[in-house]
Amino acid sequence: MSAAARKILLKYWGYSSFRPLQEEIVDAVIAGEDTLALLPTGGGKSICFQVPSMVMDGMCLVITPLIALMKDQVQHLKKSNIPAAAIYSGMHHNEIELAYNQAVFNKLKFLYISPERLATERFVETIKRMKVNLLAIDESHCISQWGYDFRPPYLHIADIRPYLPDVPVLALTATATPQVVEDIQDKLNFRKRQIFQSSYERKNITYNLISEPDKFGTLFRLFRQLKAGSGIVYVRNRKRTREIADWLSNKGISATYYHAGLDAKLRDQRQQSWMFGKQRVMVSTNAFGMGIDKPDVRLVVHMDLPDSLEAYFQEAGRAGRDGKAAETYLIVSEGDIKQLKSGFESAFPPMKQIKAIYDALGNFLQVPVGAGKDQSFDFNLLNFAKTYGFDLMEVYNSLRLLEKEGMIAMAESLQSLSRIFVKANREDLYRFQLEQPAYDGFIKFLLRSFPGILSDFVAVREDQIADKTGMTAQKVIDYLNKLHQLQFLTYAARKDRPQLVMVSERREAKDIYISTANYTDRKNSAAKRIQAVIDFVRNDRECRSIQLLAYFGEKHRQRCGKCDVCIGRNKLSLSDVAFKQIQTKIFALLATRPYPVYEAASSVSLFPEEKVLEAIRWMLDNKQIEKDENGYLHLKNQLRIDV
Repeated sequence: MSAAARKILLKYWGYSSFRPLQEEIVDAVIAGEDTLALLPTGGGKSICFQVPSMVMDGMCLVITPLIALMKDQVQHLKKSNIPAAAIYSGMHHNEIELAYNQAVFNKLKFLYISPERLATERFVETIKRMKVNLLAIDESHCISQWGYDFRPPYLHIADIRPYLPDVPVLALTATATPQVVEDIQDKLNFRKRQIFQSSYERKNITYNLISEPDKFGTLFRLFRQLKAGSGIVYVRNRKRTREIADWLSNKGISATYYHAGLDAKLRDQRQQSWMFGKQRVMVSTNAFGMGIDKPDVRLVVHMDLPDSLEAYFQEAGRAGRDGKAAETYLIVSEGDIKQLKSGFESAFPPMKQIKAIYDALGNFLQVPVGAGKDQSFDFNLLNFAKTYGFDLMEVYNSLRLLEKEGMIAMAESLQSLSRIFVKANREDLYRFQLEQPAYDGFIKFLLRSFPGILSDFVAVREDQIADKTGMTAQKVIDYLNKLHQLQFLTYAARKDRPQLVMVSERREAKDIYISTANYTDRKNSAAKRIQAVIDFVRNDRECRSIQLLAYFGEKHRQRCGKCDVCIGRNKLSLSDVAFKQIQTKIFALLATRPYPVYEAASSVSLFPEEKVLEAIRWMLDNKQIEKDENGYLHLKNQLRIDV
């Protein structure tokens, strides 16, 4: 099947060959095997399900929690003339129904859905009529309560497998600990264990930690030393993104900022400005970077401690996508660990408070108990917290927990452009134009300008329609709203304000339930991830790369030789003369035969044993000598010196 897959790869994606592991994964999926693929950020995970689905008859069902990623991939597939659609909370119900119908009538090759959809009656009823060739689970670590982003709706994936008895599952993720790897396969009911995993090692990236109270000054020095390429600065606070970007700009370093609170148009403008090199540095919260594949990122700096090594590894991994040398820095000052622990405690409000906030939310949105399902509301978090006297962070974290349980969905703005779809057939069009002559010219303009409007929702900009028709933008909006009311078309207007979607109907507060075991286990898992970050910060004895690889279960003993730890270890407390004397003696000893470490150390009697061991460690680290599995020291490659 590889020949067919390579043909598809070339035709639709323009590549003549696959990246490492991609072809093996594609072949396994085409052979109908359940497969878990662990590929690093930027490793080309989407190709692994898009290519085999194009080879096989039927449609690929893609489950992902990332709305922005759904929209981006659907847009790219459509540009390649591959029919695709997405269904997620907050869409117009007509848009959802159209996507379902397209899937049932084999008009799609890819249907992207959010995990919350899996438990809905409409989805279960529809999936039985779909011809699915592959079930692709993106961000599959979300299915594990031991993972860093556990989402209970993912557990419903196993419930739909009986409706797709012969359909293979492809689970994809960039980062997963060994425990999570096992849990993914268990929770997805893998028929046979099959894992394709590339090494997490990124030899071109150097991971550094700097302990420095003057974070701004350190940041400036890092970017002043950057000779070429671009950079990303990650912070955990929206306000600081602007402060740092302005500060860098005032220092003569081109920078802009990005966070989820900016409107969609501005976020897109800033992302494009950075992508095309108009701005050199992007200062952002973790809202930035998903799906970003800018090759020349030479520097990634974290100004705050991340809440997991998984998140840190993914964000740092946005450096050096072109395979060339890149550096990452985690700048730590006194109090950062205390702040990290404090943030962890506030991330899990008491259940009583979560229920109170949920009940107040229903009142704030004026949604009666039993109503509100799939409704989208403009929602200002700050106003809500102030109205009811809640602590802002407690509200935010409570809503995030409710979101992960699949009760609500939050988004800063669910769509970047308005969308329209004309439901009428040709006969209806003719009759409507006769009955509503005032709209005849406007309708003809829409049909002429947007040829796909009769078969699918198309993105439109009201200001552009206004320019081309000579109308005002408000007049265009009025016309579209009127045609919507007359049920001639569906007009899903752009939403620039933050949105909150009631994924399920409003419940009584007493019926809000997050199981104690689930809540406690999740909190305990988060505590372990926080501790792993703290251990990483405090461990100044082991190579940063080795620490990260060990966290993800990868045994690796080759130091990078470039990180802050390795550079520090390369600096001996011995004088040059003392080290030279010890080095000469060790070489002379090993020239006769291999020596156990302890015997070699005791043979250099002129210096204290700990100093000799320090020199031996340096010689091993810098590959001047070798140690075998039995602990014996050897000369490396018959290395000789003058003695």
